[in-house]
Amino acid sequence: MDPVANPYAPGAGRTPAALAGRDRQREAWRVGLDRVERGRTAQPVVLYGLRGVGKTVLLSSFRSAAAQRGWVVAQVEAGAGSGAGGGAGLRGAVGEALHAPLVDRARPSAGRRLLTALRTALSFKASYDTAGTWNFGVDLGEVGGGGADTGVLEADLAKLVRDVAAGAAEDGGGLALLVDEAQDATPAELAALCAVAHAAGQQDWPVLVALAGLPSLPRVLAEAKSYAERLFVYERIEQLPPDAAVEALVAPAVAEGVHWTDGAVELVVAATGGYPYFLQQFGQECWNEAEGDTIAHADARVGAARGRAALDDGFFRSRWDRATGAEQAYLRAMAPDGDAGTPSGEVAARLGRKVASLGPARASLIAKGLVYAPEHGVVAFTVPGMADFIERQPAG
Repeated sequence: MDPVANPYAPGAGRTPAALAGRDRQREAWRVGLDRVERGRTAQPVVLYGLRGVGKTVLLSSFRSAAAQRGWVVAQVEAGAGSGAGGGAGLRGAVGEALHAPLVDRARPSAGRRLLTALRTALSFKASYDTAGTWNFGVDLGEVGGGGADTGVLEADLAKLVRDVAAGAAEDGGGLALLVDEAQDATPAELAALCAVAHAAGQQDWPVLVALAGLPSLPRVLAEAKSYAERLFVYERIEQLPPDAAVEALVAPAVAEGVHWTDGAVELVVAATGGYPYFLQQFGQECWNEAEGDTIAHADARVGAARGRAALDDGFFRSRWDRATGAEQAYLRAMAPDGDAGTPSGEVAARLGRKVASLGPARASLIAKGLVYAPEHGVVAFTVPGMADFIERQPAG
């Protein structure tokens, strides 16, 4: 079939043609938007799960839902910096993400609260980029604001969020702050995010906060602020149930006038385990293999093999190659247990080493995002299917 018309979109954070199986989370976010617009508060959200389950896609759908209502939206990735704020961590990422939506709202007829927000944004910019300047094209000489440049992240971020949210509310909306890969934020950054979300709820700021990250995120949030376990709504994002996995495959094809046979669908759903990223990769390969307007069982068999090879060459290989030889040995010792997780003592026993001697390798693998600690003394892969990939690799 025509590869140009291929509706499947494998890739990090790419929105699929059919966002199946996430209706409950999206509806809860819509309710939160409604509540804020009616002067009420909504609890901040944490999305957590393995890589490839669609957390970033879901977070982006939150962004779109807020933006469509005219909200000010800042979506950032922790640990990445952004634009001129690169190297300034979360502070710079948030500041740069807010610049464009604030520029779009800046006008001489803007209300006083929005003008105050612009001045505060300028001061926040100065807190991480003394050489950079913004010009919103409006006179801010007679308004208040500012003061988000104390150098204390928790205080500066709170001032910025409060003033920007108040300015956004003049148009009937609010501020949506979305942070992806939140487990990579520093403890101080996580503490600041928790404090801002807490203050927003206590003081009725028109703000919605959503964080997304690996399964370790609830634990690191609790370590940053003891009240975090009561502050957020925690949503574990997992692989799709069978009916949603079928929808993710079939609906995009139907929209293009293409039909999947039952056998083809069953094969791909089983081969992918219902993981959204894998469904997109396998769906793309099956489409490209098929001819006419039907994806048959034979097409699915070839497409599944090609999809698995594509994952091995990219999704899995890129992670495996980031590990040193010692780290790969550690990962191999975990592989017999699959995705379930392995006690650190068992890893040490399989390698004939003492647990303490493997501490540096374990810490490095966690820092690289290849493994996480689901509980004390246990490690597990952050990527579903990684164990099977490792066992397919020749021993060094």
